[in-house]
Amino acid sequence: MTYELLIALVGFAFVSSVTPGPNNLMLMASGANFGFRRTLPHMLGISIGHSFQVTMVGLGLGQLFVTYPLAQTILRVLSTAYLIYLAWKIATAAPPSDGEAKGKPFTFLQAAAFQWVNPKAWYMAIFAITNYAQGEGIFWPALLVAIVFACTNFPSIMLWTTIGTQVKRLLTRPALLRAFNWTMAALLVLTLIPVWFG
Repeated sequence: MTYELLIALVGFAFVSSVTPGPNNLMLMASGANFGFRRTLPHMLGISIGHSFQVTMVGLGLGQLFVTYPLAQTILRVLSTAYLIYLAWKIATAAPPSDGEAKGKPFTFLQAAAFQWVNPKAWYMAIFAITNYAQGEGIFWPALLVAIVFACTNFPSIMLWTTIGTQVKRLLTRPALLRAFNWTMAALLVLTLIPVWFG
């Protein structure tokens, strides 16, 4: 990989990781509801899980959608259903009167598994492998792209969790946190628009 191509890959990985999407909106909501420390497994699951996904796409998994277009439709339906379910869980995570949030933050494995039904993660992985995985063989170029994503993704998503923890200071009343959670849930559902109409 040339130096110029590497710089372009770092730019793409950063911009695609830091812009709003399902992962970032869920991290912001988790930061507001559970705090930074309890959201850390969620962040690690996203970063490591997506890097693994990028590697697998580079090793040929992305070809599945070219060979079997129905697989893309099935993924779209499954991801839509799951994102709506997650939006509901976020919306109903408002705290009771004692101030303790109901529910639990995502675990590492849940967050890693979510990447496989996250439309934005698939787009990022396929685009990056298609445009930046150059060199001899298949494994090393795919691994390099995955490493770049891991290095840029974690600081990017950490920003969203931090924003959530700062927002939490403003959400001292249960009604405010409930309104915030419903807003985050609605924004999460809106991320489905490009999936179906983009």
